[in-house]
Amino acid sequence: MSLRIEPVSDDATLRDWQHVHNEIIPTDPLSLDDIRERARRNRLTVAYSGELLVGCSTVRPPSDETTAATVIVRVLPEHRRRGFGTAMYESELAEARDLAATIETIILESNQDGLRFAEKHGFVEFERYVLPGATIAYLTLRLADR
Repeated sequence: MSLRIEPVSDDATLRDWQHVHNEIIPTDPLSLDDIRERARRNRLTVAYSGELLVGCSTVRPPSDETTAATVIVRVLPEHRRRGFGTAMYESELAEARDLAATIETIILESNQDGLRFAEKHGFVEFERYVLPGATIAYLTLRLADR
């Protein structure tokens, strides 16, 4: 498995990040302007196997709302169960650990693959919420101390 993880740095990587996000989170599609704004606050990356886009990730630093860093890894369905998610997660977890002692992730409840992945890596649900006008909950999970 060859995986290349790159920071979002230009229009091409912005569009790739957008494609993965909007496919995995169809209930909350983001525009390129939305993503540009997020990139000012968060670390956004895209992952490729060779030249093939396989996923994207976000690392949110602690904020006024939480002392935790948030790690979100998204892998396109056709590329799951090949080790890409684990490699991306380990890379982003290292970044998040430099920012905070507590690590969280957020998963759309309908993404059962993502939920199983998070639980397998030691995350435990502690909160769920539904955005105004939405019907599918987001689950916030915290990495349990090992």
